[in-house]
Amino acid sequence: MSFRATVLTLFPEMFPGPLGSSLAGKALSAGIWSLQTLDIRDYATDRHRSVDDTPAGGGPGMVMRPDVLASAIDAASPAGDERPRLLMSPRGAPLTQARVRQLAAGPGAVLVCGRFEGVDERVIAARKLEEVSIGDYVLSGGEPAAIVGLDAVVRLLPGVMGEALSGEDESFEAGLLEHPHYTRPRVFEGHEIPDILLSGDHGAIARWRQAEARRITAERRPDLKDRRDTEHKDRD
Repeated sequence: MSFRATVLTLFPEMFPGPLGSSLAGKALSAGIWSLQTLDIRDYATDRHRSVDDTPAGGGPGMVMRPDVLASAIDAASPAGDERPRLLMSPRGAPLTQARVRQLAAGPGAVLVCGRFEGVDERVIAARKLEEVSIGDYVLSGGEPAAIVGLDAVVRLLPGVMGEALSGEDESFEAGLLEHPHYTRPRVFEGHEIPDILLSGDHGAIARWRQAEARRITAERRPDLKDRRDTEHKDRD
């Protein structure tokens, strides 16, 4: 059974977007995964197809209505659907590579794209939405985040990447950022490929790459290094 993705959005025309190209697009055409989009406005009950209202307690902006969104979620994910329901939200838990691997190993996902100031808290609780964030910044809506999340998942599905091991030596897979890469020409603007990479000593190359991954992680993402060190201590 292929990975089934359903996206709930106010802008269905944004999909598949980038997901229709490159690896994800080829996998979509090959039936490795499927993509369905539902327009949340189709589940509004008034003639204006209203999906939002003013925030209780006052304040700027608008809030997505729980009744309309609940109806859309129920249509997309009826009883018995085992797929997780993800609400793309800047206040959500960070989308990690570990979570991406869990999703890729499952039957699919239902992704809810928020808009305006946010989503009524009651529908988040009532429909058991898992809030997910792709970074510490605010987008105009959840659609770009849903595209990013799906791209990260789809590339891990069996048959998508050309080499089975090509995804195992990348940033975050081992709790480290990826080591530097080089290719021809050997000299570029006075800078040479490190000699170790041309030595043919695969053991030495592996050790160099590991050391470089550790160095770059410590410099750029000390939070990842601290987390990895803690995990190793817990296992000892």
